[in-house]
Amino acid sequence: MIGLDTNLLVRYLAQDDPVQSPRASAIIEQLNPDDPGFVSIVAVTEMVWVLKRAYKLADTEIAAAIERILQADVLVVESEQEVFTAMTALKEGRGSFSDALIGAIGLKAGCTRTLTFDRKSARLGGFELVA
Repeated sequence: MIGLDTNLLVRYLAQDDPVQSPRASAIIEQLNPDDPGFVSIVAVTEMVWVLKRAYKLADTEIAAAIERILQADVLVVESEQEVFTAMTALKEGRGSFSDALIGAIGLKAGCTRTLTFDRKSARLGGFELVA
């Protein structure tokens, strides 16, 4: 298994660089279920940030990109269920990917709730607004 950095994932998804995008595609297309690529939570979170800020993609487009990564049998995604939960929240417009991921990881770790000052995050499951 090899780790895949954010920039490699972004170049693969965006296909916007004449040198790096084909290299990223070649790397990912050489992966297989017996020798997969590893995608960390940090890489997924950075990827979401880059796709939103630099590429100006809509939340539904970003959620679709995450979903493609989750469905790829040649990729192992760290905390896959929590990433899926956060992707669903993003797709449904219930909150940001990173906030939903924080909540999902907290629940997995045994937290009864995640305290926040952010009213939008408080709408997510597992969060409690601090007054």
